[in-house]
Amino acid sequence: MRPDEAVVVALGGNLAGDYASCEALLEAALARFPQAELPVVARSSWWRSAAWPDPSAPEYRNGIAIVEAHAGPQAVLDALLRIEAELGRERGARNAPRTLDLDLIAYGRRVIQSPGLTLPHPRAHERLFVMGPLAEVLPDWRHPVLDRTARDLAAEATVGLDARPV
Repeated sequence: MRPDEAVVVALGGNLAGDYASCEALLEAALARFPQAELPVVARSSWWRSAAWPDPSAPEYRNGIAIVEAHAGPQAVLDALLRIEAELGRERGARNAPRTLDLDLIAYGRRVIQSPGLTLPHPRAHERLFVMGPLAEVLPDWRHPVLDRTARDLAAEATVGLDARPV
């Protein structure tokens, strides 16, 4: 697969819910991807970063999965939202601690702006906890709008600068 054709999913969370750890919850989410017809082609290691905007909240764990998708972007997003719900995600205040967050970061080179879906993800390029794991897996992936590589975007990130592999 060429990097620019990748379907990129970000995984994250800072509450373990019913699991022993955030990593265990993220692994459980990844294990459900094939059942949702999103087989994982590649994945990053787990990364850690301080919570934002409240650094006193539990640390986050984040990672990236590259998946194979035969359905369109909206169907992929719907599948990710179902996995979140199955694993106990409850949506509350924005940027609040959460068990699981699955974001569709990119679907190949597609650029979409609709009420329920924006691709590429509008803030992913700013976040080291997204671009760092992506650069680990696909350093030459190019942002569909900015035309910058994951490696370059990770080096220029402005959010989550403390993010590091676990």
